[in-house]
Amino acid sequence: MSVLCTAGSVPAIAAADRAAPYRWTNVTVGAGGYAPNIIFSPSEPGLAYLRTDMGGAYRWDVKAARWIPLQDGMAISSYMGVESIAVDPRDANIVYLAVGMAARLPAAILRSIDRGRTWTTTPVPFAMGGNEPGRGMGERLAIDPHNRSTLFFGSRHDGLWRSDDSGAHWAKVTTFPIAGLGAPAAGQAHGGISFIAIDSRTGRIWAGIADPGADHLFRSDDGGKNWLAVKGPAPDLLATKGAVGADGTLYVTYSDGIGPSDATTGAVWRFAPDGSARDITPRDYGMGGFMGLAVSRAGIVAVSTIDRWQPGDTVWLSRDGGARWNDLGTRSRRNVSATPYLLHEGKGADFGHWISGLAIDPFDAGRMVYTTGATVYAADSAKPGGEILWKPWVKGIEQTAIITLTSPTGGAHLISGFGDIAGFVHEDLNASPKPTFTNPYLSNTNNLDYAGRTPHVVVRSGSLYAERPRDATLGWSQDGGKSWKPLRVPPIRLADGEQGKRYDLAGEAAVIVSADGGTFVVATPMPLVTRDRGKSWDLVQGLGLNARPVADKVDARRFYSVDFDHDRLLVSNDAARTFVPVAGLGLPARLSLGKVHGREQQYRLVASPFGTGDLWFQVGEQLYHSIDGGQSFVMASGMLKVELFGLGLPMAGKDATIFAVGTLGEQRGVWRSTDHKSWTRIDDDAHRWGGRYRVISGDPRHAGRVYLGTDGRGLFYGDPAGETK
Repeated sequence: MSVLCTAGSVPAIAAADRAAPYRWTNVTVGAGGYAPNIIFSPSEPGLAYLRTDMGGAYRWDVKAARWIPLQDGMAISSYMGVESIAVDPRDANIVYLAVGMAARLPAAILRSIDRGRTWTTTPVPFAMGGNEPGRGMGERLAIDPHNRSTLFFGSRHDGLWRSDDSGAHWAKVTTFPIAGLGAPAAGQAHGGISFIAIDSRTGRIWAGIADPGADHLFRSDDGGKNWLAVKGPAPDLLATKGAVGADGTLYVTYSDGIGPSDATTGAVWRFAPDGSARDITPRDYGMGGFMGLAVSRAGIVAVSTIDRWQPGDTVWLSRDGGARWNDLGTRSRRNVSATPYLLHEGKGADFGHWISGLAIDPFDAGRMVYTTGATVYAADSAKPGGEILWKPWVKGIEQTAIITLTSPTGGAHLISGFGDIAGFVHEDLNASPKPTFTNPYLSNTNNLDYAGRTPHVVVRSGSLYAERPRDATLGWSQDGGKSWKPLRVPPIRLADGEQGKRYDLAGEAAVIVSADGGTFVVATPMPLVTRDRGKSWDLVQGLGLNARPVADKVDARRFYSVDFDHDRLLVSNDAARTFVPVAGLGLPARLSLGKVHGREQQYRLVASPFGTGDLWFQVGEQLYHSIDGGQSFVMASGMLKVELFGLGLPMAGKDATIFAVGTLGEQRGVWRSTDHKSWTRIDDDAHRWGGRYRVISGDPRHAGRVYLGTDGRGLFYGDPAGETK
């Protein structure tokens, strides 16, 4: 245990004069999130780009046989939402990104002349929505194949824009008939100009519209100076994607919603070079709309449904311009052995949902790929007849949101809680994990805890991303998370005369386990405690409404909690039967600054596994440390403005290593302190991930190791660079 400073004293915490080199590696899951589109280079075999809604863009590297993230060095969060990609039709080294997460966040056009290794950034005045409804449409950004320094961008809210100097400057095309609806109201989104498609033979420009109105397709035959409305299906159908074939025919997918979850009907149309138009919608496709679209050089056309919940989304293929279609879903099977997490709902991997991205390799018409809300699938043969085998094409892609994680004192070094895909026990950080978070299955894991002295006992709470019947949102495991049993709390009444209610079913209640694994506390509005795995329950005495306890990691009888309403720290010495105030000397007067808001926010009161009564509490941007069970605290953050923190195995003396996300001076980053007197930056300018950090923790058994959960770029582990993997 560390030596306690006298109450009120502040240890000197100085900025480090050099960074500690760290090696950062993604914990492997294998994709895991929504990838709105995938685009092959038309000039180089094997070169492809993928855009994601909050994890940046990727490039497929043929030699390395993996996807390379292209925006990890960016610190601006909004730029990780990619609205569109444009690949130069002749120069394989040139690629553009349109980036911007949402309507009220920064947006820019990025240009690279080295395949995304470096970028030139041009902030733009038109907003984007890389992570908003409608992000599966496109592509909105297009390069004029006859004058490759000219670009067009179809914006969501502010009409059509043009650049004649490779994206360095932009001007609105005032002759375009649709000026845009302007900034949307809070909580709403516009489809705007959904795609720009240019005929490489004639230079004819097509623009699709996904806002309500009479016309949803426009054409220009003079380089964008004048525009003509082109009639298509009924006005209630919005153009979602457009692609021009080698013969100049435009194919367009339509939906009555902008996606990815609001389509009920749709259509597919073709517009011939002579001006004729024809409905080529696959017959009996069922419900839902159409989103994905691909046209090969040989004229093969593929489209995908979206929101066809019964019998599920699929891809349709035509080899005769849409006269006849073949449903590939009925001929398909999937091999997900490399990414077994896709079995996370306890059933076989289905064809997929939210199929927005669809592409045919321009150098191999039999190779088809499509994106879903969870992965990217590729097939090497989509020939007529026979079975089609799809495999995830995801090596290097980690596009997930991490809600929580824990590194226990025994068993697997890492247990994670994800959004949408539940969470995992990571026996091998470099292999996609098998799903074990079932019974109950919960798409989001909101909190995890382990018993400090018996770490094979693990508890979790979670919620479902869809409104489904549920009987339990809490689970406990006695084998380190490999198998689970549901935990259910009884109804409680918050006031006299009120009907009893189960307050665990909404997924808001955290669950906490004592150091010996024998006591579970559930943070319902009136906290409940069980000592027999949920067979019987008692109300915890001495805690106010909405209190959340924390278990000491060494002493099984000791728990802590914060009374934010009265700015005081509480302690229990009888295994959570009763709580009483403890002095908390050295803490600020307003403890309410340490309160978390929302079930997904990392909790700020943490018990260290390295000693009884070793307690850490983040209040606002400052971190406080107690070694006497909360009787007294000293400030342990100095000049670092702390956002998130976690504890790891001591690297110097007996004090825990502190890992933190925060700002020191003008530098925001990831930091480490081994002596509680100085901070050293351990991230670097190549590893910023948009600054989208969700949770951080050290490893209590591996010195120097840190786990960092992001919002969109997955889960990372960092080790000192000199350490052998």
